[in-house]
Amino acid sequence: MRTTRTLIRRACLTAVAVSAALTLTACGGDSDDSGSAASKPSASAASVGTHNKQDVSFAQGMIPHHQQAVEMAELAAGRASAAEVKDLAARIEKAQGPEIETMTGWLKTWDESVPEAMPGMDHSAHSGMAGMMDSADMDKLKKSSGKDFDSMFLTMMVEHHEGAVEMATTEKAKGEYQAATAMAGDIITTQNAEISEMKKLLGAN
Repeated sequence: MRTTRTLIRRACLTAVAVSAALTLTACGGDSDDSGSAASKPSASAASVGTHNKQDVSFAQGMIPHHQQAVEMAELAAGRASAAEVKDLAARIEKAQGPEIETMTGWLKTWDESVPEAMPGMDHSAHSGMAGMMDSADMDKLKKSSGKDFDSMFLTMMVEHHEGAVEMATTEKAKGEYQAATAMAGDIITTQNAEISEMKKLLGAN
């Protein structure tokens, strides 16, 4: 009797021990898996901060492009005759100044060279860039005033904006840095609207 009871008791204890061990193992496995998953960054989170050569090219090209637009816009305050031209120029300056600062910050973060800031920029050095005016064009604009300035400013800025839209479209298609492609989208929307506005003003002159 004792032998039988002893065997039964031992069998029960063994079963309990095995069951407990299996439970602990299963729990431990779940903990390891969840910990491993939590430690891995999501693909979308990782892509937010990545950039490629196109992003660098976009920032390095758009900075001097914006700088020239700001320089042109600053001339309007003292030379333009139409209030609409002065208002447009003020909006261009207000929008593009902060974008220059933002793109400069990107390049510094990426340890890439930042284009030389104006004033003193050699316009001819960038005249091959889409929509950029050369030094002769800028000199003519600086010497003009009144309605002549308005017409020249609007004509030049339409071309300038079209170049910026072209550059931004390339960034949207080939860029990887989300903040840069988002800015490119804003440039396309804003400057296309301003191109339409300037063409109407030119037609009214």
